[in-house]
Amino acid sequence: MRRREFLSLICAATLAQPGVARGQSGRIPRVGVLWHAASAEAQGVYYTALVEGFRDLGYVDRHNIALEHRFAGEAPERFRSPTAELIGLEVDVLVIVGPQTAPYAKNATSTIPVVFMGVPDPVGSGFADSLARPGRNMTGLSTFGADIDSKRLQTSSP
Repeated sequence: MRRREFLSLICAATLAQPGVARGQSGRIPRVGVLWHAASAEAQGVYYTALVEGFRDLGYVDRHNIALEHRFAGEAPERFRSPTAELIGLEVDVLVIVGPQTAPYAKNATSTIPVVFMGVPDPVGSGFADSLARPGRNMTGLSTFGADIDSKRLQTSSP
């Protein structure tokens, strides 16, 4: 799957969350995005793909959606502050990028929907009850984990 398609899927999943889809008149949905890198430039194609993915779906920043980007700069001690800042903004959905961001999002909120990208083994890490039914406020895409690995073995067996 190409990056743009992948991130468009994330965008669609984000906007499908109940907190965003309430249909509140006159209110623009606010999506918080916590990046693990230091800047939009450091995130490179992923940042661009996310913004373009929203645009491709008809969501234009500051027109009919508010994208609140925060960057942690790859330093573990810097993840707590931008996470708390996004929660304080009362975002409707929090999108987190990279495995480093997940523990901070989990500890910061149990009510705001969290969509993660690139979190290995979300079930084993305690971010979801199962891949089929996360059972919490966190969901997303992962390419690694016991559930996925066993399914790969099943499909690769003759």
